[in-house]
Amino acid sequence: MDHDKEYILKLAHESNVKFIRLWFTDILGFLKSFAITIEELEDALSEGIRFDGATLQGFIRTDEREMIAMPDASTFKILPWRPKEDSVARMICDIYQVDMTPYEGDSRYILKKNLKAAADEGLTFYTGTEIEFFLFKNSVRPEVLDRGGYFDLTPLDTAADYRRQIVLTMEEMGIDVISSHHEGAHSQHEIDLRHEDALTSADNIMTTRLIIKEIAQINGIHASFMPKPFTDQNGSGMHLHQSLFKEEENIFFDKKKKLFLSQTCEHYIAGLLRHCKEFFAITNQWINSYKRLHKGFESPTHMTWSSTNQSALIRVPLLRSNKPGSMRVELRSPDPSCNPYLAFSAILAAGLKGIKEKYSLPQAVDSIPDGPSAESHVPRQLSEALQYFSDSDLMKNTLGPTIHGKFIQNKLLELEQYNSYITDYEINTYFPLL
Repeated sequence: MDHDKEYILKLAHESNVKFIRLWFTDILGFLKSFAITIEELEDALSEGIRFDGATLQGFIRTDEREMIAMPDASTFKILPWRPKEDSVARMICDIYQVDMTPYEGDSRYILKKNLKAAADEGLTFYTGTEIEFFLFKNSVRPEVLDRGGYFDLTPLDTAADYRRQIVLTMEEMGIDVISSHHEGAHSQHEIDLRHEDALTSADNIMTTRLIIKEIAQINGIHASFMPKPFTDQNGSGMHLHQSLFKEEENIFFDKKKKLFLSQTCEHYIAGLLRHCKEFFAITNQWINSYKRLHKGFESPTHMTWSSTNQSALIRVPLLRSNKPGSMRVELRSPDPSCNPYLAFSAILAAGLKGIKEKYSLPQAVDSIPDGPSAESHVPRQLSEALQYFSDSDLMKNTLGPTIHGKFIQNKLLELEQYNSYITDYEINTYFPLL
């Protein structure tokens, strides 16, 4: 740590850094920040900075409690969109209580805690993400920039330059991008991030979301991670590719098995399927999230797995037998507005429980089940998902009682506010009729 501190201080001064923004994530996945000057950096690296910890609680701020934001030296990056003169850097923080014990309401700490438990079993959790989002003309109401579709080019894709700026900025921030392209809906785009260990991946998702917002704002447009802004268009997902390694070996791969799925991987998928209703409120946390999950919009609708079916919750991508390191499982339900630290924690816990308990993997389903009332349907609304989450001992133990309880309070408040709001649908439908 002393070596890291020495290096960061030297780098900051050589790069003419004047301000350092300290980032942390609240329970709902919103990035929070406050700034210190370069003169405070040495003390911040040694002792952290005190702040009001109630900002971590989302919409529920029941008490003010002083906390310590401790910068993670490995996350020091200069923000390329800020002026080069008197430049600005960022550092991602871990949150401690004043006695310097980790705060159980810090979602980044919760992920580190779950990753350590896996590491104690010799396992490393890797994730890669496909982040979908929209670029709109303004921030008042969704107004598309283009009417392009999947992989379209000019003239249908008018936002190629915006994506280019986003990707170049991400690379300057040390985030590896595999590809970017126009997505299926009007004004919708996707950026795919390379596989990283889950903590780095979660940090990268938070950084990517901010970069996309910043580049949009610089160009006078609006970026949105809203899961479903249009009734008649696809919504935005955040497909999550996962693999487990033991030392240098991908334990999801077995050359002798069908689809190269190892028995460990089968148990893992079975764990995701059995417990997905319990973690669904975490991966799909907004009322709007459930408007996306309907038949005909390239989104998962059923708790099934497949190598081809787009309505399946889990897809096993096909791969060549000489690429064992690429063996992975793709969870297609999360959307890009979730808290990645909590989502990764919950998903990993479900998969590991499947491995530990040796759950049996059901047959793959390569076609969409008949009927909207099929037993295997994913939760249809937030209230349903929240009930499963509330009753889940697995989620309470994985996320800890602090986050489990605060998350439920936040979602109950959201539901209460929504249920009392008069929507355009009600005015258009009932006002002329009743």
